[in-house]
Amino acid sequence: MHGEYKVPGGKLVVVDFEVVDDRITDFRLSGDFFLEPDDALACINEAIEGHHPNGTIEEFATAIRQALPSEVHLLGFTPDSVGVAIRRAVTGAAHWRDYDWQIVHEPPIAPVLNAALDEVLTAAVGEGLRGPTLRIWEWNAPAVFIGSFQSVKNEVDEEQAKARHAQIVRRISGGGAMYMEPEACITYALYVPGELVRGMSFADSYAYLDEWVLEALKSLGIDAVYKPLNDITSPQGKIGGAAQKRLGSGAVLHHVTMAYDMDAGAMTQVLRIGREKLSDKGTASAEKRVDPLRSQTGLPREEIIERMIEVFKRRHGGTDGEVTEGEWDAAERLVEKKFLTEEWIRRVP
Repeated sequence: MHGEYKVPGGKLVVVDFEVVDDRITDFRLSGDFFLEPDDALACINEAIEGHHPNGTIEEFATAIRQALPSEVHLLGFTPDSVGVAIRRAVTGAAHWRDYDWQIVHEPPIAPVLNAALDEVLTAAVGEGLRGPTLRIWEWNAPAVFIGSFQSVKNEVDEEQAKARHAQIVRRISGGGAMYMEPEACITYALYVPGELVRGMSFADSYAYLDEWVLEALKSLGIDAVYKPLNDITSPQGKIGGAAQKRLGSGAVLHHVTMAYDMDAGAMTQVLRIGREKLSDKGTASAEKRVDPLRSQTGLPREEIIERMIEVFKRRHGGTDGEVTEGEWDAAERLVEKKFLTEEWIRRVP
């Protein structure tokens, strides 16, 4: 069995082993990481010998930690990342380059149609009707996007939203509320088969699916890092956040919204950002919590998106694609039957 795991922000971890009588044998760890002293590699290999291949990431990591000498330096990887690589080998996980990626960047549409498209395209990937896809959102009106499990009353000042002609849109993924004005954010969605993140925890999959965008931001001079569970941030402040939804078919929706420009006053009026939420970030105002890409780079929004697509293609491949007529039709039907209904919008009042 062969498994690989590129540690987000770190190095490549590769494992090879045999399974005989439900036990791991001939285990070999390799990769471009750093490890001192040299003989610690043999300690790691011996620690995994004889384990059941269906052990957990935590069990493998614990065995490695117990086997390592007291003075050891692991750079670019951890015992847990070795466990992830083992699980990916056992579960038959795929890799980015195993797929022919499509990259979709359509003209602006209604915010609620973007939410419906996310569900339609994720379902299409799960049903084998579409290959894995990266889609850049564009929208033509302001909106308040709330997470699947959030309370409208607790999160949104509806009078302020109405005054700004901002529609309330409940998405299918969890996470927090966002006030989004046209061209003030950069939002992208990944529609991927579950095999791509198989063997990973939810937390690991968030960082794994966004590593390419961190590379793109760093190439623009931003010291971007991933802050668990789902934040992209820099020393200047938070840049954006991610959310996921996994369908019964196994397909994964992973989407991210990053602030390009921001009307902090409008955001704090439309969203009910409570004192507790602000205080746990160690700040006194929403303005200090977020630092938009425009102020960090001085670049046009279009140029940042171009760099993101360029980096994605270089790392993972991909060709320009489009939403099919059938997918548009399905999304428009879903808007009427689900996303515009009070039953969905106020599923949590």
